[in-house]
Amino acid sequence: MNKILQDIQELIRKNLAEHLPEVTSEELEDNGTVFYMNGKNGTEFDYFVNEHLPNFFVFYNDKDNLGAVKVSVYDAGDTELYLYDEHGKNLKKEIKLCLDVTKEELLKLAVLLRIHADDQKVWDSAIDKLETDREPTEQEIAEFLENKKYYEPSIIRKTLMSKYAVVSKRITEEGWKVGYMMREEPHDDEDSGWQLMAGDEDDDYVNDISNLSLMRIGYLANMDPHIMHEIDKPAGTRRIRKSATEFEDDHGQDPYLEKWKQ
Repeated sequence: MNKILQDIQELIRKNLAEHLPEVTSEELEDNGTVFYMNGKNGTEFDYFVNEHLPNFFVFYNDKDNLGAVKVSVYDAGDTELYLYDEHGKNLKKEIKLCLDVTKEELLKLAVLLRIHADDQKVWDSAIDKLETDREPTEQEIAEFLENKKYYEPSIIRKTLMSKYAVVSKRITEEGWKVGYMMREEPHDDEDSGWQLMAGDEDDDYVNDISNLSLMRIGYLANMDPHIMHEIDKPAGTRRIRKSATEFEDDHGQDPYLEKWKQ
């Protein structure tokens, strides 16, 4: 088994013994086996977009099968470990640490996990069943890095999630979904350039700054996830909502109006 995986396995065992000593191995799936959870996004997506490997989990061995331990390892070695008691229903402890590993070593592990898990259509497997005890070839590493281009739109959208937009209070206070989106050149690194309106505001409303607020794109996307397909469009974009789930270019047509809360 790859040394990093061995270290993760040992880290989990140590913290289970220290922080959940009442939990026996019989209460855990496969006596505490560590699973590599690549089944949601896949290794490449998490590595390039989320900047960490897919999470590692130990599960409780009962009908709910909730997590007892979750470990996230980021591409610089920063690691977050979460321990859950009450059979996975309560977060008991959160620990932040840094594995003694280089970025190059983590890249090599990501390459091996992609090849021997994702490419073989092996999802959410026990880590000791994955072939990772070898060095990837230069060609395998180059191919992995070349694939980053396929994730650029997702990387851009993730970056935008933390930036601010000007948002109408018809959205933030009255509960209307985004009906009109206009993007200008950002003013600074914190600004997305987006102005988001319900779509039926008149000039007097928009020109009154008290009717507007600043809000992070990510917060808006949680309320109205369909804007995620629009936010990486360039400055100069004007989009109007045509249905509950779709936007189209603005040609002066009336927007589709809908509330996200009553």
